[in-house]
Amino acid sequence: MIDTPLNPLLIHEHFMRQALSEAEAAFEEQEVPIGAVIVYEGEIIGAAHNQRETLRDPTAHAEMIAMTQAAEALGDWRLEHCMLYVTLEPCPMCAGGIVQARIPTVIYGATDPKAGACHSLYSITDDERLNHRAGVLGGVLAEESKLLLQSFFRQQRALGKK
Repeated sequence: MIDTPLNPLLIHEHFMRQALSEAEAAFEEQEVPIGAVIVYEGEIIGAAHNQRETLRDPTAHAEMIAMTQAAEALGDWRLEHCMLYVTLEPCPMCAGGIVQARIPTVIYGATDPKAGACHSLYSITDDERLNHRAGVLGGVLAEESKLLLQSFFRQQRALGKK
């Protein structure tokens, strides 16, 4: 349980730092450094980082793995009272998963101008044609998230990797 004053920005930063810790673990595993945590009643019930290379699974994004963990923890696929914190704006697949899981709130760090599906390219989480929508707040610890991603891709280019 989080033990901080009820300042929403401090709470968001606290949980985003947990997501950043997951992203750092991804970096160490040579995975794209994106981390996510899902919070229910002030407690983390899902925490993951990208594992596409490790699992050889194109769907093994941090958000998807964290949603699976959270659903298992709650014993329900409906994550209606949860908050998702993720270091990078979710892609279309993850945004679709967020809508399907009925997560009401998403907080992300850096924007993703090439694949962002909450604000940048698409607004899947806020599409009125869908049955469920999520409120989205971007930019929480954005610089830290962005720098970690840039460092990773700089390292990959230096190593001659894709």
